[in-house]
Amino acid sequence: MIGGLVSNQTDLSPSELDTVLNKLEDVVTISPVSTALGEKIMEIISDLLNSKPDLASFTNKILGLTDRLGDKIKIEGETHNITVPSMAMQLVAVNSSRFQGLTFGVTSLTSDSSPEIFLNKTFVEKPVSGAVASISLPSVLENFFPQNNTIRPRIQFQFYTSEVLFKNPYRNMTLNTYIVSASVTNVNVSNLNQPIIITLRHLKTDQDQQMCVYWDLSKSGGGGWENQGCKIQTQSTDGFQTTCHCNHLTHFGVLLDVSKTPVSAVDHLILTSISYVGCGLSSIFLGVTLITYLAFEKLRQDYPSKILINLSLALLGLNLVFLVNSWLASFEIRGLCMSVAVIQHFFLLASFTWMGLEALHMYFALVKVFNVYVPSYTLKFCVVGWGLPTAIIILILAINKDVYGNGFRDSSFFTDTAPFCWLQDDTAFYVSVMAFILLVLLCNMTMFGVVLVQIRKMQANKTTSNTSGLVHDLRVVASLTFLLGLTWILPFISWGPLNTPFLYLFSILNSLQGFFIFIFHCLMKENVQKQWRIHLCCGPLRPGDYSDWSRSVTGGGGGGRNRLVRSPSVKSEDTSSIRKISDSSTTGAGQMTA
Repeated sequence: MIGGLVSNQTDLSPSELDTVLNKLEDVVTISPVSTALGEKIMEIISDLLNSKPDLASFTNKILGLTDRLGDKIKIEGETHNITVPSMAMQLVAVNSSRFQGLTFGVTSLTSDSSPEIFLNKTFVEKPVSGAVASISLPSVLENFFPQNNTIRPRIQFQFYTSEVLFKNPYRNMTLNTYIVSASVTNVNVSNLNQPIIITLRHLKTDQDQQMCVYWDLSKSGGGGWENQGCKIQTQSTDGFQTTCHCNHLTHFGVLLDVSKTPVSAVDHLILTSISYVGCGLSSIFLGVTLITYLAFEKLRQDYPSKILINLSLALLGLNLVFLVNSWLASFEIRGLCMSVAVIQHFFLLASFTWMGLEALHMYFALVKVFNVYVPSYTLKFCVVGWGLPTAIIILILAINKDVYGNGFRDSSFFTDTAPFCWLQDDTAFYVSVMAFILLVLLCNMTMFGVVLVQIRKMQANKTTSNTSGLVHDLRVVASLTFLLGLTWILPFISWGPLNTPFLYLFSILNSLQGFFIFIFHCLMKENVQKQWRIHLCCGPLRPGDYSDWSRSVTGGGGGGRNRLVRSPSVKSEDTSSIRKISDSSTTGAGQMTA
């Protein structure tokens, strides 16, 4: 139906083009893609290119669509090719144990026919004679193949003749060749010690200056040309063709980006710097929080403090592993990288599990305010908080341990293209990370609303000034927001023009989550301040008499029967615990949510 609508069309509007491409993406995403269906989709894309509308703003979407199409087509045998006017695709299921390189090329091309292509299962160092375009992959590429012998790596080559896709100029230079590309499914290939050889025939001969470039999807404005990692081989270049040596493959898939919106290279650099600085600060202050609560026994007598200790430990582990991940990935040791990826995944899941348990404890404290007996309350929370992430990791490893490995960060969570040990499988990522996080966030947002409603109901009966009430509300909101991890919702709503601003907010707020937890639930808590003054201060700063306060802290943590309501921040007299929380400004917010 789509093919019939776009055939021979020359006046498609941008909105119509966007609709067509979105529907094709839906087909590729939802449907099993047979070779016949893949060829039909290629024909539709070819019709769009030949209709010559303004496609500059759709280049990344078209390149991503064809790349995902090549990944999903079910082929019989080792190779399959599709050629349509202005485009060609070659798919190769590689036997990694016998990989000797691959050479793909287009031998002839006329305006009224499809390209004629060839495939040579060896690495060809010299330019292919008579080829319109060729690309030769060295045998060292096998180092990037998945180590799972049950899954054959797939390499796909693509060829484009249409200039309307690549109009973004580079240094006032214009495109003088056709376009050829290669990629390995679900793998980014870079820093090869043996170059990829690309030879392209000139469209206009006897041009003075030539430059080897590749299409960078992350450049602002919908992608653009870059030349990093590619250089001209002058001995093989003349007025008719140019030979380039590149140390990387351009992989057109954006696998871990929730919004599918590219971010510029400058924004990548800034966001990465923010992430590392923020995680470093958070690690320091999470460490201070843990030391404080573990050193001062009176602070860890109640249930909220014990939950806070476990959450801080999980976040500290997450930040520390993130800080060293790229460095460890650079060693390119598969076992080491898999271990790092597993640990990173574990601490991420544990952090969100403990955030969810924080919300559950608040439900017990503010909604179930009666004298409920909960045996082994802390132990049960620890079993869930650390056991659930462990069970998920074990399940994933049992199904397919090769989903963990060395990839490249290119997402809302990891915003640069450095090597990174992480999940390499889309399904595992979306199920065990995105779906898990979203489920916890929905529960926490619901609890967040319930808490605020309860507090506002109690404050309605008080005679406090509007200013003090507003300041209190802001402190409570900020305290709950960071404790429950609500800032993690930003990647799920960072779409279109909001993508980059929300990514900045996400990087700043989430990398500093541990720092804000220290501020609201350690530094600004009255009982923590008193313990610091008692044990670390002397002279006039040391409190003279703190026996009453000491008894109030330890009264709820006494042994015997485990009653949820015996915690200092949860009392049994109707709603007195809620009233105490709303009365105590930041200190109360900390008791309620810690």
